[in-house]
Amino acid sequence: MENHITRQEAIALLRQYNKDPFHIQHGLTVEGVMRWYAEELGYGEEKEFWGLVGLLHDIDFEMYPEEHCIKAPELLSATGVGEQMIHAICSHAYGMHVDVKPEHMMEKVLFAADELTGLIWATALMRPSKSVQDMELKSLKKKYKP
Repeated sequence: MENHITRQEAIALLRQYNKDPFHIQHGLTVEGVMRWYAEELGYGEEKEFWGLVGLLHDIDFEMYPEEHCIKAPELLSATGVGEQMIHAICSHAYGMHVDVKPEHMMEKVLFAADELTGLIWATALMRPSKSVQDMELKSLKKKYKP
């Protein structure tokens, strides 16, 4: 999988289109989760790519929420991001905003990790500490009622 952007360039791009600290932290969180899963699932040689996809997955969400993953290809291709990465990023909005189906294992992990990290973060914000550091699994399960 090709990277046409460095991590430093990706962070600058994320910050260009996202000013809210929550959105920047969310990108960094999903990046870390994606890198971990790449190693865990046997895709260690692709972990940089997986991480960059996680970092940039919501590139257009703050400025263009109604065009989430519709505006992203334009923003990303203008900076030289490759089609493979754009497809992966857009696939996490499958069924919501776009018809780009997650097919590669990495895209499926992104689809799940985005929702799960959002749930965990929202639960942490309801806690007095506003942190996951003192959160127990039972607290999270209590908030999540399928």
